[in-house]
Amino acid sequence: MNTIATPGNTPDVVTRFEQCQNVSRHTMSSREIAELTGSTHDNVLKTVRALVAKGVVSSNDTPYVHPQNGQVYREFLLSQRDTLVVVSGYSVELRARIIDRWQELEAQAGQFQIPATYAEALQAAADQAKDNQSLRLVILDQAPKIAAIKRLAASGGAICITDTAKQLHIPPAKLFSWLEQHRWIFRRKGSKRWVAYQPRITSGYMTHKVTALIPDRETGIERAAFDPMVTPKGL
Repeated sequence: MNTIATPGNTPDVVTRFEQCQNVSRHTMSSREIAELTGSTHDNVLKTVRALVAKGVVSSNDTPYVHPQNGQVYREFLLSQRDTLVVVSGYSVELRARIIDRWQELEAQAGQFQIPATYAEALQAAADQAKDNQSLRLVILDQAPKIAAIKRLAASGGAICITDTAKQLHIPPAKLFSWLEQHRWIFRRKGSKRWVAYQPRITSGYMTHKVTALIPDRETGIERAAFDPMVTPKGL
């Protein structure tokens, strides 16, 4: 006999229905405020911290990892009210930019449709279960590759960028391009050899290995030639 779905015997669906009614609140980072107003992030941080000290806005600072140099910085995540307080002393034009951005965020939140009926909640739960199953299949598909990378990292020792590309199953040219774009490697003026950026070496993501001794064209003195290597941590 088929079981009739009721609120009493479908707690997961009921929970899903309740969760759907809780639309997430947006925040704006101090970095975004700096970008929108053309100010420096340091100046925005100074303003926010002064207001926090006065108890005017909430203290909600969080770490932020810079995508280019990998360094960790601090930023504030502000509510709409606190954002408007922070920029209250700015010009009308700059405040307008902030308000326009908040309207965009509100519009994005409005695109989420809250189930109006129990049937819609059931459909939302079914859609979520389907998405979860797709994600599990992706995880299973990637598991062998992830395991291989973990074994390599545990084994110790750095490898060249070409071998790194093989481990990641991507074309070497694509990896070289990505590393250059994200400031992991660069070429000095007039040289064809790649060099690792110092912050990547300092963070333990890359290292250099002497691969050859090249005689100087003018002096004839041999000098070491280095190749950038990706460490297990970098991989």
